[in-house]
Amino acid sequence: MDKKLLIDLSKFRDCGNKSCDITPPEGFFSHLTTTNGLKSIRELAVFSFTCRRCEDAPCINVCPTEALEKNDDGMIERHINLCISCKSCVTICPFGTMMSDFFDHHRKKDLYFDLSNDHEIKEFIKACPIGSVELVKMDEDPEKDIYKLNDKILVKEKNWSTDKS
Repeated sequence: MDKKLLIDLSKFRDCGNKSCDITPPEGFFSHLTTTNGLKSIRELAVFSFTCRRCEDAPCINVCPTEALEKNDDGMIERHINLCISCKSCVTICPFGTMMSDFFDHHRKKDLYFDLSNDHEIKEFIKACPIGSVELVKMDEDPEKDIYKLNDKILVKEKNWSTDKS
């Protein structure tokens, strides 16, 4: 069994609530860039597992630049090239799904890590809030709120999906 990154999203939220003295880094896979821009692993995880996929989606309705939309599966996607970081979606979300640090415009290259590279994986873990990311030899375990994001990433989060099958 290959090692996978386990990302505990609650520890990132705790860090934000306690005003950590670090700027959370972003992990991405270089081969996952899309026409909507670079997709951070944390943002994908939050939209996949934390977002409640509101039918009326107030975050989409309030966005002044139409940077948010639902994909075919009902999951929110953010077009980072359109997003102006106004954080209106953060304010209006009734469930606190959006993490405001998603919208920080990081100009420092050392805050981005390509998780396709073993060295950068280690550096990403070091740069994250303590205990929020680790390398593990395990698989998805829904009973422990651990879900598969992709073949290399597991996410620990209370899954708000309405599909519990």
